[in-house]
Amino acid sequence: MVVPISWVLSQSDLALRLRGGAAGVGRAVDLVLTTELEDPFPWLSRGELVLTTGMRLPQTAAERMAYLRGFDERGVAAVGFGTGLTHAEVPADLIDAADAIGIPLIEVPLPTPFAAVVKKVTARVAELQYDALLRASRAQPRMTRALVKAGAHAIVRELAVSLSATVLIVDPAGAVSECHPDAPPDALLRAVRSALATDPADSASSVRTDVSGASITHQRIGVGRRSYGQLVVVSPAPLSGVDQILLGHANSLLALDFEKPVRLQAAQHLLNGQALGLLLSAETDLAPAWAQLAAAADAQGRIRVLVAEGDAATVSDIRIALERAVIRAGHALFLHATDRGALVVLPAADGVAFARRLAIDIDTAARRLTRIGLSGAHPLRDLGTAAANATLAASIAEHGGTPAEFDAMTGRSLLSFDATRQVLDAMAATLLTPILDHDRSHGTGLLRSLHAFLESNGQWESAAAVLGVHRHTVRKRIATAQTLLACDLDNARVRAELLLAILARGS
Repeated sequence: MVVPISWVLSQSDLALRLRGGAAGVGRAVDLVLTTELEDPFPWLSRGELVLTTGMRLPQTAAERMAYLRGFDERGVAAVGFGTGLTHAEVPADLIDAADAIGIPLIEVPLPTPFAAVVKKVTARVAELQYDALLRASRAQPRMTRALVKAGAHAIVRELAVSLSATVLIVDPAGAVSECHPDAPPDALLRAVRSALATDPADSASSVRTDVSGASITHQRIGVGRRSYGQLVVVSPAPLSGVDQILLGHANSLLALDFEKPVRLQAAQHLLNGQALGLLLSAETDLAPAWAQLAAAADAQGRIRVLVAEGDAATVSDIRIALERAVIRAGHALFLHATDRGALVVLPAADGVAFARRLAIDIDTAARRLTRIGLSGAHPLRDLGTAAANATLAASIAEHGGTPAEFDAMTGRSLLSFDATRQVLDAMAATLLTPILDHDRSHGTGLLRSLHAFLESNGQWESAAAVLGVHRHTVRKRIATAQTLLACDLDNARVRAELLLAILARGS
């Protein structure tokens, strides 16, 4: 970052005064240093404000002219001359020399320490650097959003606004394909083309043109050996380091935007070839399809299938939510639309977390009518089994509830399906009636005791602990129940049917 000499002179607290070289007040300072050397020139580069009290100032007018010219030739922005010590005032012949050369000569009065000038300029440079970084941090996401919404033209516009410059894209044929704010004059455009022909650089390259003193910075837009042209910035001054970061960011976005159709075309060609191969094959060869689907698997080659179902009014919302969620999660999208919703294939490692997020992401109105089922982890080639399991899980999931995982259905699946539920209800009404009648007539708890006994796998101690009674009391109740039911509770199948009947009645 640089500070104009005019800004330095405008700082009233420094009380600086321009004494000569007014033609150079447009110069800019990036560093302030002091020197009393007779020959300081080898240690100077460009853009310095050099402060001196003139202790080693040459004696003759010609030597003083050469002294100031030496600073000018090294690119020094200005010379600050301290008065009140070695010299009571700035020598007149030094002022004349500054006017002749055009290098600003600034009087620094005795009350103003050189350190105050150094601090003031250094603080301003730091402030400008912070502002530039802040501007860049805000401009980069704007350019990224512009790419998503409107493509190359929007990126060019955002870069031009951020740099306060003219930005254009010159295609490989030399034609201007995008420009903002306005196309440069013909003379400047010829200078741009000349700069591109001289140095078609991959990295940013800058050149100062004689046309209006503008600076031309350009960089090739491309991926690998494929070139899409040049991104060109025409600015009043050379781009700063931060400005070049913005240029590089815009260039990367443009390369992605230009490359996108190429990638899509390549993918389409691949799909076309696979489809043609399936049609020409005497026996259907699904190997290309399995190879395509492999992108959905995790690192171990496993998948999960998620099924989301609703009604006719919510099908569209479900499909949109699924598609967005898969893309946002960074997974390859493999979605199959069904009459009531959609099915997607997911990496097994991420499937459970994805299903839970999806249940939240679906639009509120549609969510109340949506059921989500998730299969367990399966090898890729078990796609059919995974899809069937996910469909079963969805069929028992609650509308608007959490996703049902097939792996978690053990112990409750029979009670979840209507067909088996009807059989179990009928069985409960038949088998349990004698015990229910006894409990109502005598105020006993035979059904509860029988339930505890069956859940405890016939273990007397465990059942007694659940009921909070002595094991002999449990034995007596179970004996009474066995007599009423006229069955053999030592038979595992009998115990299983009774437990299902009790569960069906209580659920």
